[in-house]
Amino acid sequence: MISTGAAAQSVAGPYLAGRAAAVNSDYREAADYYGQALAQDPQNLELMESTVLSLLSLGDIDRALPVARVLEERAQMSQVARMVMTAGLAAEGDFASLLEREGDSGGIGPWVEGLVKAWAEVGLGEMAAAEARFAELAQEAGIQSFVAYHRALALASQGQLAEAEAIFGEAGAAGQTRRGVIAHVQVLAELGRHEEAIEVLRAAFGEATDPELDQLIARLEAGEEMRFDLVQDAREGIAEVFFTFSAVLRGEDAGDYYVLLYARIARYLDPDHVDALLLTADLLEELGQQELAIEVYREVPPEDSAFHVAELGRADALRRAGRVDQAIEVLHQMTRSHGNLAVVHSTLGDLLRAEERYAEAITAYDRALELASETAPVRWVLYYSRGIAQERLGNDEAMEKDFRAALEIEPDQPQVLNYLGYSLVEQQRNLDEALDMIERAVAASPNSGYIVDSLGWVFYRLGRYPEAVEQMERAVELLPVDPVVNDHLGDVYWAVGRTREAEFQWRRALSFIDEAEGDSEADPERIRRKLEVGLDLVLQEEGAKPLKVARDD
Repeated sequence: MISTGAAAQSVAGPYLAGRAAAVNSDYREAADYYGQALAQDPQNLELMESTVLSLLSLGDIDRALPVARVLEERAQMSQVARMVMTAGLAAEGDFASLLEREGDSGGIGPWVEGLVKAWAEVGLGEMAAAEARFAELAQEAGIQSFVAYHRALALASQGQLAEAEAIFGEAGAAGQTRRGVIAHVQVLAELGRHEEAIEVLRAAFGEATDPELDQLIARLEAGEEMRFDLVQDAREGIAEVFFTFSAVLRGEDAGDYYVLLYARIARYLDPDHVDALLLTADLLEELGQQELAIEVYREVPPEDSAFHVAELGRADALRRAGRVDQAIEVLHQMTRSHGNLAVVHSTLGDLLRAEERYAEAITAYDRALELASETAPVRWVLYYSRGIAQERLGNDEAMEKDFRAALEIEPDQPQVLNYLGYSLVEQQRNLDEALDMIERAVAASPNSGYIVDSLGWVFYRLGRYPEAVEQMERAVELLPVDPVVNDHLGDVYWAVGRTREAEFQWRRALSFIDEAEGDSEADPERIRRKLEVGLDLVLQEEGAKPLKVARDD
């Protein structure tokens, strides 16, 4: 609790500022403000815990350690203090102290702590004791695969490669993750079983390789001698424990709290753990901390095989931070350094298309399609994306060709069916085919308001107004504040003679248009004209075909 009196007066400001920063996941600001408050009230246990949490979230474990040590000395049951102290002892190689610590009753978690202690036995050279701990942990439901994975890593780190390979070879082990597969491959390679190692890689990834995997396959095919180095000692093993559980929690969407803290500890204990770095940066992006994410992405060295992943992430973080020109420059640089990767060009195309630089986007998509394998599932996305850019430039023939190419690969892809079908409706051609496409899209994605809107609109174009009303009303239920959908509902109401309801919908559509941002496809001037003279006269002024049903029918 914050102290009262004069001291509280001086502490309140930085404390509240730190709390606000922490709520917003601004860990740097939170650490600074909590540090200021703690300097004025150094005995305040709540401030100590908040300071430790902010510093750990920031990845500054060395600064967090002294404060965490004080909390533990005062017998405070602090989760974050226990995490930081565990990291500190592992970093120092003080495995005996890790083993002496009492069982966890709410700190880093019993499974994590159990694996940490097994690795601590490895660090002390007590493999028999480590095996006993692994065996005990393996009795608990839900953790067997994680135990098997870490037991295999521990054996491999101690040169017991055949024993490790036997564990990796068992089906269902947690070693089926990307890092687990690479560890297995390294073990097989060091045993001289290169062909088996290639088979393991191919079985796990197929054609979905990347520079790191391609490099690994090339070395194996060349018969190079390789050593197991994914985890070389107990400190790196403990880092892998924290990374393992951060990745698992991330995959289960269990919240950001432990994911970030565990990932920070993994990187602290193993500075070369690029996967932990990338996980940290990705999480920071989701938390809205783009500048912190950019800093983390920049820590991946250019010579690392995951550099392209980090640079793609940095470009995305720059975009989210509003630094679009810098993001585009990063991607342009990547076309020179990693120009053989289709994903580099497709990502550049996506960003250029978002910036309405459609011609440049098409050039980027052209290159991505040249590089993507003919059997790559991503090809339909590239055709679809390029087709959108073509449509924005008014290249209807090229657009249709790309959309149909996408449908040859994914015949029932609802977004492509909807976009092409809607485009045909707007061009008022092939309406029966357009209806079939959009009905298939609705069947595949029945809760998409935009696709349901398209179905209603094609019914409207076909003069099937009662059916159009039914679908448009459902579209508005799904997208109640979308100006285009409300505008469309107004048109179909007008077509069936419900003129007052039509005018109400048009007014709603106007209220939803942010004219200053220009972020809607609805035309406010056209809507205002409809409110003035009605839809029939607007269609006449535009030279369009009149409605098929009279107002008084």
